[in-house]
Amino acid sequence: MSKPNKTFRSGFVAIVGRPNAGKSTLINALVGAKVSIVTPVSQTTRNRIVGVAHRPDAQVVFMDTPGIHRPLCRLNEQMMTFVREALEERDLALMIADASVPFGKGDEFALQLLAEYSPRTILLLNKIDRIRKTALLPLMDRYSKLHTFEEIFPISALKGTGVPDVLDAVIARLPEGAAYFPPDVYTDQPERFLSSEIIRESVIRNTRQELPYASAVLIDGFEESQTLTRIEATILVEKESQKPIIIGEGGSRIKQIGTEARRELEKIFPPQVFLRLFVRVEPHWRDDATVVAALDYRGEG
Repeated sequence: MSKPNKTFRSGFVAIVGRPNAGKSTLINALVGAKVSIVTPVSQTTRNRIVGVAHRPDAQVVFMDTPGIHRPLCRLNEQMMTFVREALEERDLALMIADASVPFGKGDEFALQLLAEYSPRTILLLNKIDRIRKTALLPLMDRYSKLHTFEEIFPISALKGTGVPDVLDAVIARLPEGAAYFPPDVYTDQPERFLSSEIIRESVIRNTRQELPYASAVLIDGFEESQTLTRIEATILVEKESQKPIIIGEGGSRIKQIGTEARRELEKIFPPQVFLRLFVRVEPHWRDDATVVAALDYRGEG
């Protein structure tokens, strides 16, 4: 007698939390591939990034979202729209909190947003490698009194501690259903958008002290062949005084940005990438509807 087929589960899981809580690091760990940029600067995720985790018995579509915050400009408003859309479309939510920083009003605001949508939620207390074990129980107790969580997991997304247990707990709560993506697909992001994000990651890493939020990257040209991928991109800044910060003395900084980005891009587009970068001043681009819309990869044709 043949054994019955094992139940296959699939669903959408929103990852939400405050800026710099570790959402992007977590989604990369859960998916097993780089689908979201990771930097030391908060609020670097500006889109709702989709990453797909494949298991023989399940497929989990994770939605990495911008950090929950009160919007102050058009770009921030769009970022919070992505958070709300993810919470509306989920089967389950993962709320990730930085256990190494004191609980504050930002955490209360995040919990209020969760209460507004009332999703089934698992709480992840991240960065436990930075705190004493005795601090965990009081923190878990505090969150438990403020919101009803299905489970609470202490984790370190960076080191992978607890991540497999989180994935098991997520899959157990998903409905039965077919896969949404083919087994070789790990993100829904177009190649042009992935390229812009990798370049932006390099910009942030090289200028985070001077320009933590004031830059964006637009892809002007993208051509692929079997031997070479040609990418032309423009780095936007808001002020004339910021342009030389990106370029550096004698072009040294933009050369470093390009070299680091190209190395990352060649992991996605082997064997070789030719990358050409430009810098343009676009005053108040964060409040420019056209520029902000262009940064949303889901609007690409």
